Amino acid sequence: MFYDRAKIYVKGGDGGSGCVAFRREKYVPEGGPSGGDGGRGGSIIFVGDSGLNTLVDFRYHSHYKGNRGEHGQGKDMTGRSGEDRTLRVPVGTVIYNADTMELVADVVEHGQKVVVARGGRGGRGNARFATPNNKVPTAYEKGEPGQERWLRLELKLLADVGLAGFPNAGKSTVISRVSAAKPKIADYPFTTLVPNLGVVRVREGESFVMADIPGLIEGAHTGLGLGHEFLRHLERTRLIIHVLDMSGSEGRDPLEDFRIINRELRLYNEKLARRPQLVAANKMDLPDAAKNLDAFKDAFSGSYEIFPISAVTGEGLDRLVYRVAEMLPAIPREVLHQAEEEKTFRFENRDRFEIIREDGMFVVTGQEIERHVAMTDMENEDAVTRLQQIMSLMGLDKALRQAGAKEGDEVKIGNLVFDFSD
Repeated sequence: MFYDRAKIYVKGGDGGSGCVAFRREKYVPEGGPSGGDGGRGGSIIFVGDSGLNTLVDFRYHSHYKGNRGEHGQGKDMTGRSGEDRTLRVPVGTVIYNADTMELVADVVEHGQKVVVARGGRGGRGNARFATPNNKVPTAYEKGEPGQERWLRLELKLLADVGLAGFPNAGKSTVISRVSAAKPKIADYPFTTLVPNLGVVRVREGESFVMADIPGLIEGAHTGLGLGHEFLRHLERTRLIIHVLDMSGSEGRDPLEDFRIINRELRLYNEKLARRPQLVAANKMDLPDAAKNLDAFKDAFSGSYEIFPISAVTGEGLDRLVYRVAEMLPAIPREVLHQAEEEKTFRFENRDRFEIIREDGMFVVTGQEIERHVAMTDMENEDAVTRLQQIMSLMGLDKALRQAGAKEGDEVKIGNLVFDFSD
């Protein structure tokens, strides 16, 4: 099955907690703290794979979690980091934050890596908190929770050339004649239900990728027919071949068909209307095709290059293919997001914290403050004291007072609810 959209949940592995330990060795009096740090959690990484052409793997498995890091141990031993989890996606996959629809990355190269959910860092052991004034610290940090988000994946096929046109215009026959693609071909509308890709070999060492997009109809940009589902795949193409049934064998007017399809492309995405476009006047072996072609040339020959062809007999296809190969080197490929060897997308709030009033409770949000709370063991007195110092240094106490918090008011940070003390 061809699936070109998916919504998945990703969560990086939690970091391992730090350790509380003290050296107790013979002849080493007052050895001091020796609790090691926890290991980092594994990240979720997408890797582009040119061997895939569908998102079907995400259809039945939508939750992915990274491995957590191991806890620290005594003798200053750091826990092992969790292994990263790699997910293969087709080249051409666009990744969005499902909550905000913000663009995360555009996977356009084989082997391109994108870190979409970073694993949490390991918590520090008590050895890291030793000071001249506190030689036997019992404070430590729990592991940082891994980043988590819902992502929306959309596949936009990476093709150089896209075939557009009404159903039964002959697009599938064209791609079957110029490439090794074997689409289903029949004499009824919407025979093609999914996009088909084919590699067109021009000459030794020269080729391009062609996509047969399922037939468009009037109103496709609003969801009518199949066009709305697959118009996105034309966004990647550098050149559009508009295939027309010049014979009018389906009872339609080729000139009107041409205007309708171009209007649908413009209404869906203005950039598609400005994309270089060649006209393949198909079915020239049928009656009335020559007469209709003359009328079409009178109307559009000054604006478009027109290639009379017959996909059934192969007439004119070589000339069309060579013209496409001649034009492509001068047309740059548009990329939604610049490809990088490895990109980490950080879902972070730039503000240190924000305070809102909700149901009589003061709710404090912010990536930094929530991380400190999540990494604090509330049953460890030293750790709680350290958290209070951090809150004071961040100015949270002062900000709560300015927001109207009074003695005994409830304050929520992450999963923690406590009473405000002035």
